[in-house]
Amino acid sequence: MSKKIYLDGKRVLVTGAASGIGKAIAIQLAEDGALVAAADLKAPVETVTAIQALGGTAVGLAADVSDAQQVEQMVEDARQALGGLDGLVNNAGMFSSIIPRPFEEIASDEWRRLFDVNVFGLVSCCQAVVPLFKVQGGGRIVNIISGTPFKGVPFMLHYVASKGAVLAITRCLASELGPSNILVNGVAPGFTLSEGVLSNEIQLNKLQDVSRKARSLARDQVPADVVGAVSFFLSDASSFVTGQTMLVDGGSYFN
Repeated sequence: MSKKIYLDGKRVLVTGAASGIGKAIAIQLAEDGALVAAADLKAPVETVTAIQALGGTAVGLAADVSDAQQVEQMVEDARQALGGLDGLVNNAGMFSSIIPRPFEEIASDEWRRLFDVNVFGLVSCCQAVVPLFKVQGGGRIVNIISGTPFKGVPFMLHYVASKGAVLAITRCLASELGPSNILVNGVAPGFTLSEGVLSNEIQLNKLQDVSRKARSLARDQVPADVVGAVSFFLSDASSFVTGQTMLVDGGSYFN
C-alpha cells in the first residue's frame, strides 16, 4: 500500500466504522498511514479486511457507544491493540433510520435514544480517551457533526438538536483541553448517500434532490467526500487549528 506523509504511525480509533462515512474514514486513514481501530455495534470485519487488503494495520472492535462501560473497554482494547492512541474520530451516530416528520410527532423516547447515541455516546468516548491523551502530552479528537444545525433543517428536530449539541461540545472541549495539547475539531457533512441512507426511501425522496440543487457543486455527496477533512484534522498540518468545524457539503452553506 502506498502511504502518504500525513498520518504515518498515528494510532486512531474510529467509531461507527462498519459502513458509510465511518468505513470510508477508517480506510482512508489507513491509506494515509494510520494504524486504525475500527469500532461499531458489531466488530466491522469488512472494514478491517479492506484495510488489511491494502497492506494497512487495523483491528475491529465491538461496542455500543451509548454504554459508558463498553466505551471504556473499547478504548482500552484499542490502546492495547495499537500500542497507544493518538486520535479519536467520533462518527457513531443515528441518522439513516430517521423518518422526517413534524416535531410534535417525535416521541420523547426517540429524543432520548438519539441523544444517548449522538450526544452522550460521543461524550463518553471523549471522557475515555482524554485521560490517556493528557498522560501522553496530547491528542486529536474529530467529531462528525452535520450541516443541519447551520441551516435549521426542518422535520428532524431531534437529530438537528443533537448535532447542534455536538457543535457546541466541539467548541467547548477545544477551549478546555487546549492547555493539554488536545485538539478538538469537527467535520460537518451535507446529506450523504451512505448505504443506510440509500435504504431509506423516505429520506431519499425528501432530501436528495433538494440537497443536490442547493450545492455550488451540484452533485450527490458520497462518503469518500468527507474523508480528506478528517485526515487533515488528525495530521500535523492542522497542529494550530482547534475548535473549528469544517463544512463539507459541496458549497451548500458558507460558514
